[in-house]
Amino acid sequence: MELGISSYSFHRLGKGPEGRDPIPPVEAMIDRASALGCTGFEILGVHMPSTDRGYLNDLKRHALHAGVHFLSVSAHHDFVKPDAEARDEQVRIVESWIEVAARMGAPVVRVFGGRWRTIPNFSEYMARRGHEPPVPGYTEDDAWGWIFDSFEQCLKTAAREGVVLALENHWGFTASAAGTCRIIETLGSPWLRAMIDTGNFLEGDLYAEIERMAPHAVLVQAKAYPGGGLYYTLDLDYKRIIEIFRRHGYRGALSLEMEGNAHPDDGVPEALAILREALGQ
Repeated sequence: MELGISSYSFHRLGKGPEGRDPIPPVEAMIDRASALGCTGFEILGVHMPSTDRGYLNDLKRHALHAGVHFLSVSAHHDFVKPDAEARDEQVRIVESWIEVAARMGAPVVRVFGGRWRTIPNFSEYMARRGHEPPVPGYTEDDAWGWIFDSFEQCLKTAAREGVVLALENHWGFTASAAGTCRIIETLGSPWLRAMIDTGNFLEGDLYAEIERMAPHAVLVQAKAYPGGGLYYTLDLDYKRIIEIFRRHGYRGALSLEMEGNAHPDDGVPEALAILREALGQ
């Protein structure tokens, strides 16, 4: 497996000790990834200042000279919305990032299943382990239908552009392996696979959850918590986790998402050292 890193590791949306600092330019993040010996790079859409073709072309050239290739681009969306027009807008968001990824040469767009958002405070939501009630007047069956229908629309664009949608186990309806796999297996498209975040399984046997999702994986995000976690800390046995993926024939990237209280200047190298030791590098 190659080592990658997410732009989230360098600036965690204002939540880490670097939160008061400006978001580093994407080019600077790419250079830092290269200097740390990572060959893959994930970009959060919110970290990109532009999606104009000229900027994307310059970014591709910069990454080429740095010896880094793009692993994924992250869309930020939510299909769990009762209003049909609102869902259509979320579909358009995903479709726009599919087109951006294709222009950049990124093979993957990270996508989410969605959540009700009836608990707007994220700290409270985390304290409840991602459980929240439906919007009054609607049921979970309604939400599953919205999710399936929205992904079916997005998958047409994904197939046209040759970009895989990687569904992350990311709270709400994809908080568990069962929910994430339900979407992937129900739709049955080769253009919808899994992005496994090792730090997003908060209930049940974490290793069994990873095992359930591993056959669908096209990208693995490796959480690490130098200095203690921003929201919580998990004791992750990466030798065991890597063995699960190897057993399932996974040959993709192990991409760091550093979510500890340490400053990225210190926490990112520390986290990469943990992953390298587990990989036997």
